[in-house]
Amino acid sequence: MAGLIGRKIGMTQIFTDEGKAVGVTVLEVGPCPVVQVKTTERDGYEAVQLGFGRRKENRAKKPTAGHAARAGLDYVPEILAEFPPDEGRVYEAGEQLTVDMFEVGQRVKLSGRTKGRGFQGTVKRHGFAGGRSSHGGSSALRKPGSIGPGTDPSRVIKGRKMSGQMGGTIRTAMNRKIVAIDAEKNLLMINGSVPGARDNVVLISTA
Repeated sequence: MAGLIGRKIGMTQIFTDEGKAVGVTVLEVGPCPVVQVKTTERDGYEAVQLGFGRRKENRAKKPTAGHAARAGLDYVPEILAEFPPDEGRVYEAGEQLTVDMFEVGQRVKLSGRTKGRGFQGTVKRHGFAGGRSSHGGSSALRKPGSIGPGTDPSRVIKGRKMSGQMGGTIRTAMNRKIVAIDAEKNLLMINGSVPGARDNVVLISTA
């Protein structure tokens, strides 16, 4: 199905009808205009290109502004993303998609860029235990230890867990449940956590 583009607002908790507190992530989702409908005959594949947000006029480049104008939009979306279309569903350029396409209790998947942690060691990046803190081990508390397998094959095997850049990658949270929907404010409340920091862009589609 064609999903939606949203922005992560933050986390809070709401109470169910049974009085149980549930931790939720609040997302501002849509409305997302259909900027372009891609077809197999013209583009080689089928997809629905959606927009989200508004870009300042002085920051919009002419090709992007022309692309939005062809869809009948009087503004340039800040974000563009493509989703596979529903079978039998006809999309038209300029059509607005909102949170009304989702239902409470529905399962969705959410993709976002995780928080960037910079260059980190093995203890923080991979959860290594570290060295002993007593009996002369103070100089090797957070060192990774041996990384080579010896004389044969005399090299470091690919995929070895080592220090490096942590975070800042696209991650997808699967099978998250929609707890509540506020159609007037374009809000989705998702049970559990969602990848990324506040104000990060999130792509929502069915699980």
